[in-house]
Amino acid sequence: MAGRVNRRWLIAKRFDGQVSEANFRWVETLVPSPDEGQFLVRNRWFSFDPTQVYMLGRGYPGEPEGAENPVGDVMGTIAVSEVVESRHPDFAPGDVVHGHTAWEDYTVTDGKGFTPTYRLPEGVPLNWALGALGLTGLVAYFGVHEVARPKPGETFVISGAAGGVGSIASQLAKIAGLRVIGIAGTPAKCDWLLREAGIDAAVNYRTEDVGKRLSELCPDGIDVFFDNDGGPTLDRALDRLRPGGRVVLSGATSRYPAREQPPGPANYLALVMVNGRMEGLLGRDFVPRRSEAWDALLPLLRSGRLKSKEDVLYGLREAPQGLARLYSGENVGKQLLQMDDPPATGRAASPSAIRPEGLARR
Repeated sequence: MAGRVNRRWLIAKRFDGQVSEANFRWVETLVPSPDEGQFLVRNRWFSFDPTQVYMLGRGYPGEPEGAENPVGDVMGTIAVSEVVESRHPDFAPGDVVHGHTAWEDYTVTDGKGFTPTYRLPEGVPLNWALGALGLTGLVAYFGVHEVARPKPGETFVISGAAGGVGSIASQLAKIAGLRVIGIAGTPAKCDWLLREAGIDAAVNYRTEDVGKRLSELCPDGIDVFFDNDGGPTLDRALDRLRPGGRVVLSGATSRYPAREQPPGPANYLALVMVNGRMEGLLGRDFVPRRSEAWDALLPLLRSGRLKSKEDVLYGLREAPQGLARLYSGENVGKQLLQMDDPPATGRAASPSAIRPEGLARR
């Protein structure tokens, strides 16, 4: 790989409430070489997830102070990649892997990070590996089947229903025999939920009174609320929770960008009055159990009963736009990026000039 150019997006400034290309800086350097215990991958597909804004700010919740990504560091991501050079005993050139890398053509990693790197089995489409079979798929599958504990005939309401997790979870709930109401933010998303995902009803939170619509659609109350948004809709759902109702806390897209976190749900005591339960889940905790989810999801995907809805950008230059689309509401389904081919040769800065350690330190 000597002399090859490595295009990269570095963090240029801290998150200020809005994601844009101004948060990043494009550079070109030389492809690094792995040290002992590391391997070099060529990135093929990127995942975009709302929690990536933490890389631009204060770090992930629960991490020690100072754990945030410094300005000047390469922007991290979850990716599907191909091993091109290895000094790691568990990985060999030609392996196709899923793991924590960065917004760049080539990444040196030790296989650790937010999620450990693992080899993909043959025959799994790379886009599925980041969507329906990736972390979003694991959150959807275990959130529905293990945290929500659904019973056929129950009423299941989900916010962010046309996003990465929501588009899978809403379909899994319907397949499990539940009556599913999805909450989304555009007519196109609501239309996809009704026509393609096959759920029972959709609410546009931008143009409709969510509380009023939930009362109309759920006159007997809500058995499961699957929350991907973390905003005021949670209060509306708690107001309508049935005895024994469950709330699944999957994400909080509306809260991640906030400089100061707003107060939590105002009427959480509604859980007491109905003997309800509220429980969160984190996708990386289920990575060791991914084979359980894959055994259930792969037949559904291959048969077409479960549709992997993806919103795909092409080319590394589009990476900042991919993250921004999660917060503008433009994406329908899982936001992905397919990499273009890097230049074979070219002028590049010295790697030492722009913090080449990248993901190797994480």
